[in-house]
Amino acid sequence: MFYDLFLIIPLLMLTSALLIAIHGPTDTAVVRSVPAWQQWILAYFALVGFFGLFWRQKGQTLGMQAWRVTLVSRLDNAPIPWTHVFIRIGTAAAPVILSLMPFLYFNINNASLLVYAIAAIIAGMGFFWRWSNAERLYLHDQLSNTELRLAPPRTKK
Repeated sequence: MFYDLFLIIPLLMLTSALLIAIHGPTDTAVVRSVPAWQQWILAYFALVGFFGLFWRQKGQTLGMQAWRVTLVSRLDNAPIPWTHVFIRIGTAAAPVILSLMPFLYFNINNASLLVYAIAAIIAGMGFFWRWSNAERLYLHDQLSNTELRLAPPRTKK
């Protein structure tokens, strides 16, 4: 995940720059020129495109290749279809988005440690799910019928 962040962050910066080019910049940081819903939707589709292209071609992103992890469909061990990509990314992002909800009511700079702890637990629920089921699948894997598998080591030619 962390290796892929080095590719995802510039991709999201590019989508933001595209929206600012369309809507125009503002004079101050207080006034938003780009509606938040447009930013979220474009970011979601950019992530679907990024992960979808990698997962559908080789079953691996660049970060997954470094650790020899492959994503396959649990139904037929084939590359996953686009519907599974949409479901997997949506359900993986849902706990993180839900973890931000307490900060609608609490100031993120002055919240208590309890609020931060609750937010962290909510954000990790999709990953904690792995220890609550017999198949040891993450929530996004279970809902999208996908599975992470260790790829065989590469042979030197």
